[in-house]
Amino acid sequence: MFGLKVIFTWWNKKTFGTLLKTFFFGKFVGKDKLGNKYYKNKKDDRWVIYSNDVEATKITSDWFLWIHHTINEVPKEEAAKFHWQKDHSQNKTGTKDAYKPNKISKKNNLKNYDTWK
Repeated sequence: MFGLKVIFTWWNKKTFGTLLKTFFFGKFVGKDKLGNKYYKNKKDDRWVIYSNDVEATKITSDWFLWIHHTINEVPKEEAAKFHWQKDHSQNKTGTKDAYKPNKISKKNNLKNYDTWK
């Protein structure tokens, strides 16, 4: 779907400029579990085309290292993960799924220490 959103807004996947840059100069290097596509050019500029909404926290940690030139090797999806590692999730701040701790009432707030006198 090519519409006015692509030309005038950056938060709808890619802008017209990014579309042209990707078409003419971009070399596809990989895709992550979330569907984001990663590209680079001959000058080693690196960029991502997000699968849905543009949200920087959707980049997984291994691709984050690659896109910021910390590592040069393209991440592999079959890379071994430890059993204690969780799957990547985006930042939920500002959404209905954001973490909200239970409120602590003053009645339940018991001191676990003695104050100095």
